[in-house]
Amino acid sequence: MMTLCYKFIKELNKDQNNMNGDKLLHDAFLIALEAHQGQKRKTEDAPYIVHPVMVAQNLAEYGFNKEVVAAGLVHDVLEDTDFPETELENRLGAKVVETVKTVSHLGHRSWEESREEYLKQVAQGSPAAKAVCCADKINNAESIIEAHAIMGEAVWQKFSRGQEKQLWFYRSVLEMLKASWDNPMFAEYEKLVTEMENLPKS
Repeated sequence: MMTLCYKFIKELNKDQNNMNGDKLLHDAFLIALEAHQGQKRKTEDAPYIVHPVMVAQNLAEYGFNKEVVAAGLVHDVLEDTDFPETELENRLGAKVVETVKTVSHLGHRSWEESREEYLKQVAQGSPAAKAVCCADKINNAESIIEAHAIMGEAVWQKFSRGQEKQLWFYRSVLEMLKASWDNPMFAEYEKLVTEMENLPKS
């Protein structure tokens, strides 16, 4: 996973040095790098930036446009950092910010309430928001499965809610996407949800 992350970053930097380099993606990466500085992933001892880069990598591999890939790079910026929404829109545009807001848990609600609201937001959101949602959950599921292979059931203790509620949420996202979106990426996510549900239960 880290190797793919570094490869994607290298490609971004190479493209930026070319006449045809994509400034939107490069700016999105720089924002994510700045905003998530010092943060770590819950399930692994890795810089948080690895996660949005892997999300963006997956979106790019499935052929989504640059606005969707850019949204993947900054999808956690509004939810998990103090980066200003106005600056994000000024640098990346309203379309990217709209997608990011749709896939963000914003406001002061309980875990359960925020997840229910998230499911409604994404179900009513654009295809771009559904794509970012799916790519995000794919990488999260991969990380959980990999961490479970190392630490076993203790991986669920990394989260504010345990195994049962985590699996409920991932399954609920799956059912929401199944009912509202049609894309080959869905099959990858469905396979991972099944694999997570078959992990030994605590």
